[in-house]
Amino acid sequence: MRLSRRALLSAVPAAPLLAAALNSPAHAAPRGADHERILANTVALLAGTPESNARPEAAAKLAAIDTTARDRLAALDAAGPGELFRGVPLGENEAHLTTSFQYLAEIALATRVPGGPASDLPGNAAVRGRVIDALAWLHATHYGDQSTGYYGNWHAWEIGISTHLSRALVLLADELAAQRPDLAPALVATMDAYLRNGEDGDVDLDSRFHTGANLADITTNRVLQGAVLDDAARVTKAVADHLTVYATVDPYHLRHGVTDGFYADGSFIQHASVAYTGSYGTSLLTRVVQTIKILQGTGHGPEDGLEALVATVTGWLADGFAPLIHEGWMMELVRGRAVSRTTTGYAAVASVVEAVVDLSAHATGAEADALKGYVKHLRETSRAPLDPAAFLSPVSVGRYADILADASIPAADLNPPARHAAFNAMDKTVHRRPGYAFALARSSSRISKYEYMNGENLRPWFQGEGAHHLYLSGQDQTLGHGTAFYATVSPTRLAGVTAPVEERRTVPELYGGFWYDNPGAGFTSSSEAQNTYVYFPRGTHPFSGGARLGAYGVAGLVQSDDAAYAAAQQGLLPSDLRVHRNARATKSWFMLDDEIVVMAAGVGDPAGRAVTTTVDARVSEPADEIVLSGRLANGERWPGTGERAAPLAWLRWADATRATAVGYVFLDGERRPAVTLDTVTRSLRVLRASNPDTPVTRRVFSVTFEQPAGDRPRAMAWALVPGASERRLSAYAEGPLAVLSNTTRLQAVEHTGLRLLAANAFAHGTHRAGRLSVEGPASVLLREAADGTVSLALADPTTERDRVAVVLRGRRLRPGEVDAGVTVRDVPGGTRVEAATGRAYGRSFAALLR
Repeated sequence: MRLSRRALLSAVPAAPLLAAALNSPAHAAPRGADHERILANTVALLAGTPESNARPEAAAKLAAIDTTARDRLAALDAAGPGELFRGVPLGENEAHLTTSFQYLAEIALATRVPGGPASDLPGNAAVRGRVIDALAWLHATHYGDQSTGYYGNWHAWEIGISTHLSRALVLLADELAAQRPDLAPALVATMDAYLRNGEDGDVDLDSRFHTGANLADITTNRVLQGAVLDDAARVTKAVADHLTVYATVDPYHLRHGVTDGFYADGSFIQHASVAYTGSYGTSLLTRVVQTIKILQGTGHGPEDGLEALVATVTGWLADGFAPLIHEGWMMELVRGRAVSRTTTGYAAVASVVEAVVDLSAHATGAEADALKGYVKHLRETSRAPLDPAAFLSPVSVGRYADILADASIPAADLNPPARHAAFNAMDKTVHRRPGYAFALARSSSRISKYEYMNGENLRPWFQGEGAHHLYLSGQDQTLGHGTAFYATVSPTRLAGVTAPVEERRTVPELYGGFWYDNPGAGFTSSSEAQNTYVYFPRGTHPFSGGARLGAYGVAGLVQSDDAAYAAAQQGLLPSDLRVHRNARATKSWFMLDDEIVVMAAGVGDPAGRAVTTTVDARVSEPADEIVLSGRLANGERWPGTGERAAPLAWLRWADATRATAVGYVFLDGERRPAVTLDTVTRSLRVLRASNPDTPVTRRVFSVTFEQPAGDRPRAMAWALVPGASERRLSAYAEGPLAVLSNTTRLQAVEHTGLRLLAANAFAHGTHRAGRLSVEGPASVLLREAADGTVSLALADPTTERDRVAVVLRGRRLRPGEVDAGVTVRDVPGGTRVEAATGRAYGRSFAALLR
């Protein structure tokens, strides 16, 4: 029987593998020029160049490299039994093995730094020799034996360890070739053998593990390994695999069945269904820009050159990243389980800034100027100072300084002042105006409700159920968002959420570990069943999406049970797997200039539980002066916090200390919310098992509609008004907002000042709102100009309809500019507009009618 390479390597213990590699002809001749260039580019990327390191701006970065290496050397000297580094015991924890390789790469890096502060580490042959000996020892004792490796998390063995080890091999390439020509081939062979989710020790583009950011990591590592071994076939194959991550995902023509990556609307998905621009997406961005730098000047890359890749990534920045970054803060709705980590949204943007800095060096003309202007914009608007010493590359530090010093480049956002970004491929919406940004997280049968994994994001249950963050400009967002928000606000009372009133337990509380362990039923740490039902379950209803008309937008959601509950009702899951039934609500968000109008209908619970619908939840520092005010519908002044019998007209929350305010105008249906302002203290560990047990305290303001157990389904409508004064809120009694319909079939609003009408139809049949007749489920925006011109946008939020149509009753209109796929024709009593929405994946279709 012929064994595959992977099976053969798995069966060979470490010592014979080393002996076989000793005869490798990898360095019988000098490396090829392309491979030497890859190595030189990578060393320059990691260690800097004599020119970059001579700059004073690089001093802090270089000092950090040197200090880190000295700390690692001290830990190496002080190691105890079973350790390579003190405090990092080996043998049972894959994270410790990854850390050990990381520390060795950090020591090796300090020996390759040209120039910089006076140090005895650069060029230190003895230190390089110690690293090489340590690599050999790790391989012989804890890494090379396939029969004892691959415990814990797969990512450590296929990506984490290989990333640090591949960099170490590059940094020590010449010494390894001269002193231990056996070691690099043996280490590379072992890395190949640990690609157990690949095929025959290589990438498998059909594997669900080798996608998106993970694929970019693996392939870049393999490029470096190929350059070290002077293996042209390996480099060529790795580059070809790497280039697949640049392709825009077409959900109707999937390549290798992969849904991970960037979509035409700027969405980014990882793990098949998780909106992840702010974590895995930033990792992908960082890695691909690094790889462009690594391949610069070589014969590798696409046929049309690296410039094509630069253009693609620039598009990602403008359409995928920029809408999600508010004044240097990465929005929570695309960070997955990373929202539970103590690193802030500002820190999450630092790697984006470095990527933009480096990309600008490869761009030209207006494209380069726009990227540089965006770097300046992020620097000027962020409330957290960006420390370039945190950049990976000393070269980037100098480029960053040059951009900031270039007076010819004005600071400029990649976003226009008013922007509506409909990320319907990942069920997220961002609405931006001067003064605020509104971020809405939805879910569906296509996109996960949340992500939990590895003890991170322990209380995630409602993060994708219409939860929103309203970011106010000019503020330190760490005070009102981030981990402080998630720790102190109840997970069932997140802003915008409708949830049953019940206690839920975390995965570790339920199962005594970080996952539901039942191999016999298909539940292991990284099985598809674990992903589907525990880590990131999807919803069960297709309606989640909306339409965009210029800088205005509408979004809708039919709240549903998740996949685990649905499967359990069919008897498909083990009885000890805990599942949760959801409450019910049909919701719409109409995003305008000064207001975000929210409607909820059919709000209740089929199981008869009490239900809470949260209008908003905001947190502030304990010492901040919070002023609450309002008016009742009868004109009397609102008497204060608590649950009141009299209906409210409007409410205002103001932080006098920070000079911020948000208003709430109650428009329709239930208008008797409960208003609370409490001081809450909780540990950051409630969010993530590895967080420090550090208490955070916040004043938590909450506006909620409370429905008792057994209550009938209800409806309510309100408007969020960022920055509103009391006078402005009082004026809403005279308009301009009018609720045209708020049912589970149709939700529609009119803004007379904007001459705008917007609607979500959720059911089959014909639905009427104002002059609009909507046929079947759809999202619609209509705006009429003073000259009678009508702008219209249509979309299918279910992604399941071939066509969406509306009739504009009244005078007949003729088509002006219309999108491809839109038809306009006269019908009795008006004008019919139809959009071919099949295979559009929720995209909006626009028409200008005269």
